[in-house]
Amino acid sequence: MITREAYAVYLVTDEPSRYAGDFVESVDAAIAGGVTLVQYRDTESDDRTMYTRALRLRGMLRERGIPLIINNSPALALAVVAEGVHVGQSDLPAAVVRRIVGPKVSIGLSVTCLADVATVCGADVDHVGIGPVYDATKTKHDAAPEMGLEGFSEIRQALAPYPAVAIGGITLSRAAAVYAAGADGLAIVSAFSQAESPMEAARGFRKCFEESGFCKT
Repeated sequence: MITREAYAVYLVTDEPSRYAGDFVESVDAAIAGGVTLVQYRDTESDDRTMYTRALRLRGMLRERGIPLIINNSPALALAVVAEGVHVGQSDLPAAVVRRIVGPKVSIGLSVTCLADVATVCGADVDHVGIGPVYDATKTKHDAAPEMGLEGFSEIRQALAPYPAVAIGGITLSRAAAVYAAGADGLAIVSAFSQAESPMEAARGFRKCFEESGFCKT
């Protein structure tokens, strides 16, 4: 299973077409800078292309000891032997996903408002993604309204037993405040995909995490 510390600097892939260079090479550069976990999210490609890309990621990540989470596809997670799968509130229920992937695959669930907390409690979920903390419509057109730091903190406290990753509009200038609000990690999208140097961007987030007081290692 994925350790709590692995969520620290959590790269969520942007749409492949938004990367300036090779998709996997950009992710690799961010890992070299300090990314601790990668989620493959891709809504613009067909199943075969997604499988091919996920295999490339899986091979590269395994060499570096970095866990891979697949967004919203238990079948793809199993096909490439990923460590986890992440689903949202409108996707398959976590209990159904667990029956598909079995006991060894970590399941993450998105929590977009306080009412969603009830869907986590009692479910077979290993971690939660809370957000969007800030406006996230630049990378996800149907993103829920931003909840702000106060909203994030309230939900995070309600889900205290679970590793919690903050997502949505998180930039380096906002990172320290989100860690301070209780996030175990930050899920970052465009701050990596649009960065001139994904490696340097990752170094900035990793440094912020290590200075936050939450670093266990």
